[in-house]
Amino acid sequence: MNETTFAQFGLQEEITKAIDLLQYKHPTPVQTMLIEAMLQHKDVVVQSQTGSGKTAAFAIPICEMLDWNENKPQALILTPTRELALQVKEDVFHIGRFKRVKVAVLIGQTPFSVQEKELKQKTHIVVGTPGRVMDHLQHGTLDLSNLKYLIIDEADEMLNLGFIPQMDEILKTLRRDRQTVLLSATIPFQIQKLIDNYCVEPEIVVIEDEDRVFDRIEQFKYEVIASAKLKALKEVLTVENPDSCIIFANQKATVDEITKELNELRYPVFKLHGGLEQKDRIKIINDFKSGAFRYLIATDVAARGLDIESVSLIINYDSPLDGETYVHRIGRTGRFDQSGKAITFFTVNQGKYLNHIEAFIKQPLEVYERPSADVILAARPQFTQKKNTLQANKGNKASALNVEIMRLQIKGGKQVKIRPVDIVGALCSLPGIESNDIGVIQIGELFTDVEILNHKGNQVFRQLQETPIKGKLRRVTKTNLK
Repeated sequence: MNETTFAQFGLQEEITKAIDLLQYKHPTPVQTMLIEAMLQHKDVVVQSQTGSGKTAAFAIPICEMLDWNENKPQALILTPTRELALQVKEDVFHIGRFKRVKVAVLIGQTPFSVQEKELKQKTHIVVGTPGRVMDHLQHGTLDLSNLKYLIIDEADEMLNLGFIPQMDEILKTLRRDRQTVLLSATIPFQIQKLIDNYCVEPEIVVIEDEDRVFDRIEQFKYEVIASAKLKALKEVLTVENPDSCIIFANQKATVDEITKELNELRYPVFKLHGGLEQKDRIKIINDFKSGAFRYLIATDVAARGLDIESVSLIINYDSPLDGETYVHRIGRTGRFDQSGKAITFFTVNQGKYLNHIEAFIKQPLEVYERPSADVILAARPQFTQKKNTLQANKGNKASALNVEIMRLQIKGGKQVKIRPVDIVGALCSLPGIESNDIGVIQIGELFTDVEILNHKGNQVFRQLQETPIKGKLRRVTKTNLK
């Protein structure tokens, strides 16, 4: 297959700049097909594996096509889980960073009132779960009258989680002259019905990549006795000695048990499941991405939507109950062109699940041989050294974007009736500052955050110490970028 580049799509300079800094070098097959189809304003149905770069595939054309001057949302992206919504929001925001694209995320476990206030400001794109999006539509706080683009991400998981009735209700309220894109790993009957009802002559894109996720990941099955699982886990971790590892369990109680055991042994470990507060889940995910700890113990809340670079090992402590869950779990390693390894524990009475998995992926898993006592003993010193050594901060894929961007926080917001035009007017009055040097502006009750682009942050920071905003000097501080 010929190597293509993003230059072939003729994208705006602001989008191309972000793509380059995010190190998207060559479009994946799903990106090539979906970007081309969306730029031609076609409805599209994409059947694609995990780890294929599908978020960028729809985020790039949406950011390219939207009208910055329009205040009401032009794109709605529906996702099955809060974690995936947050991941998609982050990816879309970074791709649209230099175009000053405003992205709102609507999910549960975050205050409705805060989301309502955000939606009253200029919002180009809304990312959300069906339940919370439905809440806003019913309360009249989400105006989709100018919607141009609808993305339904991971439609098969929407079906598994019982969201299809809510999806139906949402889609009935949307204008018909929109572009609709549906992405799904599989297309069961109920998803096909959704396509028939809400897509207009869609282009069907089925990605059977030569570089399949299964080919990038070594996959093993390991028969264990239920009562010896924790012992087996510690042995595997010692011998494999991964830099970064996700350990999946089926129940929250099991996650808690594993985490307690490993914490007592001073493993650098945290847990992730639906019983945690949303803010805690976000922090744990971000800390794991940055390399603050090596082992993440999780339920399937982490199997979808987590784009984490360089996870070297996946351990299915509990065997997944179906093939799709298995693929999504192991898909947290072997991202794009990276290699990875996955080991699935199973007990003698879980053979049927293993058979389902092997039938689904159309290949047998290799047998993982239990390491001998001598192998474990030999591996222990190196394992202990790594366990007790902090990883270098991995940063994140947006780090390169942040080099030339500075976020300033201005004391003053809605309570003193500050508007975006007041901020833009004050900044554009500064010598050497133009409108294209001003990024996303977020006005809160007491403070306003504004991003300054093109390496001009320090210059603006200094000048604002002596420049009034809406007739008054205001305290300005530098804040951290995500």
